[in-house]
Amino acid sequence: QVQLVESGGGLVQAGGSLRLSCAASGRTFSSYTMGWFRQAPGKEREFVAGISRSSGSTWDADSVKGRFTISRDNAKNTVSLQMNSLKPEDTAVYYCAASRFTLWATRVHEYDYWGQGTQVTVSS
Repeated sequence: QVQLVESGGGLVQAGGSLRLSCAASGRTFSSYTMGWFRQAPGKEREFVAGISRSSGSTWDADSVKGRFTISRDNAKNTVSLQMNSLKPEDTAVYYCAASRFTLWATRVHEYDYWGQGTQVTVSS
């Protein structure tokens, strides 16, 4: 089992940047595919970006392609999301998630563990 704690959210103007971090507990962090999701008010939780166990592969949603970058440090049990060129439509609660079995995980049900979320607000 793994516990996830996000940090780094906040208020930023459009065009600005934020870096989200997720700290994981446990000694098996490197065995999980990791991902970031977001959920805006009144909307379903949506996939943002994912990264393989060894950082060899990353994948992301079309809406953030070229602006967001996911990375991980298995030695420090952390996964990060660098968000650049932020837009008001990026406003949401952002969640870190871990998947035990699915490599190219993009769906909510493919992830087994979730953090509590961190709020990102982008003003226009």
